[in-house]
Amino acid sequence: MMRLTIVTLVVMLGSLTCSAQQEQAGQQPFPPLSPAAKANLQQVLVKWEQQSQAMKTLECRFMRWHYDNFAAPANVPASKAEGIIKYASPDKGLFRTEQLVFFAGLDPQSKKPVFQPQTNQFGEYWVCNGSQLIEFNRSKQECTIQDLPEHMRGKNIVNGPLPFVFNLNAQQIQERYWVRQVASPDPAIIVVEAWPKVQELRAQYKLVQIALEKATYQPHALLMYAPNFHPKNAPKWDHYEFKDIKRNAVTAGFQQKFLGNFIPDTPPKSWKIIREKLAPQQAPQQQQQKQQQAQNPTNIRG
Repeated sequence: MMRLTIVTLVVMLGSLTCSAQQEQAGQQPFPPLSPAAKANLQQVLVKWEQQSQAMKTLECRFMRWHYDNFAAPANVPASKAEGIIKYASPDKGLFRTEQLVFFAGLDPQSKKPVFQPQTNQFGEYWVCNGSQLIEFNRSKQECTIQDLPEHMRGKNIVNGPLPFVFNLNAQQIQERYWVRQVASPDPAIIVVEAWPKVQELRAQYKLVQIALEKATYQPHALLMYAPNFHPKNAPKWDHYEFKDIKRNAVTAGFQQKFLGNFIPDTPPKSWKIIREKLAPQQAPQQQQQKQQQAQNPTNIRG
């Protein structure tokens, strides 16, 4: 699947250039889909949603390659990470980086890249327990606890580093993203890309590409491009892959124990605790109305 990174990047290059002006205007960043492409996309989204919502529990490991062509040679990751993901429908999840190494140059003899850990660099670690999003910053020894509003509880994972992996809703995806299917380098893989409509999401990434296994519609890999991604000026993106996947392996008798493992022990007393309330995200229509009002104010007096 490493080949997927290069191929999908090539697919992007044309669309990024021609869509720059459209993106600034908050418009769809690619040409309108044909009726056949729309129908095919709907079939993919429905099958993907059925697979996703049939998943009650999930445990897997992830691998992540972070690419930054200013921090490492082309096609060599600037950092590599490995960790664990846990999920319980509809709104409990854990994402923890357990190994993190950084590009440290090329070996003088083999010319192969060398990776080494860095002092006090641990990677992401967050938990959603259904009523709170809890982020553990092991570098700063800080724990940020965000309380979820009542209307956002019991639905799905509302935040986190991996969209589209948990409890996919086809209608919500299309409300919050411009979605299309693109060419795949592997006939056994379906590639879907999503461009965020909502500003909160656009601040996190410019584009997400998801590789689905055609036989199961289960996510196999995911590519996230930086908000300011540009092939030449800002070539930064993350490539995730998932392995050791265990779906619905937890029986009812062990459900409570499984969920209990989501809640980590209280951080050490020396850690700083930060408490916040998560602001509800606005729908794309509301954001568009606000933008139009800002551009065309009606209360200006001559």
